[in-house]
Amino acid sequence: MMNEEEIEKTEDIPEEQAEQETQTEQPEETEANEADKVAEELSAVKEQLVRTMAEYDNFRKRSQREKDALRSDIIVNVTSKFLPVMDNLERALNADCTDENYKSGVKMIYDSFMETLKGLGVEEIESDGADFSPNLHQAVQKIQSEEVESGKVAQTFAKGYKIGDKVIRFAVVAVAE
Repeated sequence: MMNEEEIEKTEDIPEEQAEQETQTEQPEETEANEADKVAEELSAVKEQLVRTMAEYDNFRKRSQREKDALRSDIIVNVTSKFLPVMDNLERALNADCTDENYKSGVKMIYDSFMETLKGLGVEEIESDGADFSPNLHQAVQKIQSEEVESGKVAQTFAKGYKIGDKVIRFAVVAVAE
């Protein structure tokens, strides 16, 4: 039978070997764990970068849309202030005048003003003879007319203007019955 010292020695050997084996395995496991951690962190950073790039792209697109809408709103506001001047120029062109030079000067100013408005994207709303549309026309009167079909614009009192689908001023019209 074994004495106590021999039992302790045999018990100690496996423990020491186990310790040596775990010591040699630990650096490999630690390196593998560190590599996994680094890979996870890299993946997280890549995901964060992709999200940041997407957020920036959305911000850029939103800013451009807001800028375009603001430009349109500014043109509408400024143009609406000049429309009474346009109306007065049209009245001056339609007034009787014996001085042709004066009348041609007013016509040149009117044409220049119209070209400027067209350059800004302002369009005149079609009215005389067009189908009445409450989205484009403001009806102030219904009249009997044999020349124009029922439901169409018979007479225009004030021209209307728009930019794209946005109405600056509705055309003031009389509608045929």
